[in-house]
Amino acid sequence: MKADIHPKNYRQVVFQDASSGTQFIMGSTVDTDETVTVNGTTYPLYIVEISSASHPFYTGKQTTMDRAGRVDRFKKRTAARVKKS
Repeated sequence: MKADIHPKNYRQVVFQDASSGTQFIMGSTVDTDETVTVNGTTYPLYIVEISSASHPFYTGKQTTMDRAGRVDRFKKRTAARVKKS
């Protein structure tokens, strides 16, 4: 393997899912100012909005927001098109 090919700031970082609180420890060069202690070791902390712990594809839990509003808007658009014809 070639020497000195990794960036100088490559280290172990804790990625925390904002919605589920699940934490993953992996190597990264991401910049962060926060830290967290996991199993007695202090790591830099980076918070992500979505991960495999909360993504509907991986969890199998599909959520929909404002389904009724979308249906009403669709019906209103189709009614307007029918009136034009």
